[in-house]
Amino acid sequence: MSTITNVRITRLPHAQDLPLPAYQTALAAGVDLTAAVPADAPLTVAPGTRVLVPTGLAIALPEGFEAQVRPRSGLAVKHGLTVLNSPGTIDADYRGEIQVILINLGPESVAIARGMRIAQMVIATVARAAFIEVTSLDQTDRGSGGFGSTGG
Repeated sequence: MSTITNVRITRLPHAQDLPLPAYQTALAAGVDLTAAVPADAPLTVAPGTRVLVPTGLAIALPEGFEAQVRPRSGLAVKHGLTVLNSPGTIDADYRGEIQVILINLGPESVAIARGMRIAQMVIATVARAAFIEVTSLDQTDRGSGGFGSTGG
């Protein structure tokens, strides 16, 4: 069973008519983020280029939480659009506008219209580490095997 975490959200002036993020199904992990671009000036993402898309939203996460901005699978499969720095991290102390870096990996330009669902946001708990310097690490079967070392 999921727990509910209160996240304060502000809709900025250029997003006043856009919906707040909401879960689309009972068990959805993420909420959709929409483009807060002017209705008369959609963004065009040419093949191989990237754009920074405003959402018109700012949030205040509680301490111990982060928000992860992730791609929407439908945009990836239909248009080749994905979130460039995926997942993008929004820290609990950030209070600016959430913006999404989209890249077009497809063969055709894609228009980003006002209200278009451009990414999803997942709220997650954060574990912080205390790094302890040691002179050696314990041994494992894998050892220092890197990329592809487990048969992939």
